Amino acid sequence: MARNRVRFIHGLRPLLAVGAAASLTLLAGCGEAAKPAPAKGVAPPKGEDGKDGKPVVVATTTWEGALAKAAGAEDVTVIVPQSVHHAPDYDPKPSDLAAVAKADFVLYAPFEPYAEKIKEAAGSDAELVEVKLDNSADKAAAEVERLGGMFGTKDSAARWKSSFTSEYDKLSQELKTAWPGGKSPAVVSQVFTAWAAEMAGARTVGTYGPEAVTPAQLAALTKEKPALVLDNAHMSTGTVLPDSGAKQVKIVNYPGDDLDLLSVYRNAADELKKTMNKG
Repeated sequence: MARNRVRFIHGLRPLLAVGAAASLTLLAGCGEAAKPAPAKGVAPPKGEDGKDGKPVVVATTTWEGALAKAAGAEDVTVIVPQSVHHAPDYDPKPSDLAAVAKADFVLYAPFEPYAEKIKEAAGSDAELVEVKLDNSADKAAAEVERLGGMFGTKDSAARWKSSFTSEYDKLSQELKTAWPGGKSPAVVSQVFTAWAAEMAGARTVGTYGPEAVTPAQLAALTKEKPALVLDNAHMSTGTVLPDSGAKQVKIVNYPGDDLDLLSVYRNAADELKKTMNKG
């Protein structure tokens, strides 16, 4: 089985748009004659831009990168380092443009404002793909399946989906076994962590965010007497419901540098079990 090649771009000087774009244009004019671009949304045939017919993918973050890997992509470059918790704050580098210039697909999320600018500055013919970032089991599996269809790697995507479903069901059952007193706990979730409550079989009695909790929201959510608050590690505003008695759990949405999407679910399950067992 081919090894997934994952590269991270970081550490160069801030982007000078005109100079970087000009340099890339000169580089593109050297060497081999230009080859016709593959049809949009179709992985390149063997012997062209993709290695052995496999798509060359650039992902803005590890989240998009993990979805691409799950879908069967083996050549994935991630632009925003995993250490940057809030991707929209990232300042693209000249090396990012170089990576995009060689890509068949560029994966981004709609809240990342620089994706289109990166593609334009690099002069890339890559297919710019807006990815739906949602770790709800059904939506994540559907996105992997969609990307597999675009990449020409449907079989790999189907195998991942099968293993994901098995692992997800196992984690969900373990969480239900860990319910305090054998009863589904009441939880308040940040809007981007509701998937973790769903996996745990918890009762969601309220949500908040992405904006800071207002005094009126604080009063309303506290009144629901939640046992847990599922905080978003990437957009945390500190203790959400102080003096409510609710235990706050930090949920991480982005995979690590290994682009293992399943690790997000395992880590969330571990944090939830640890907190519920303290009850």
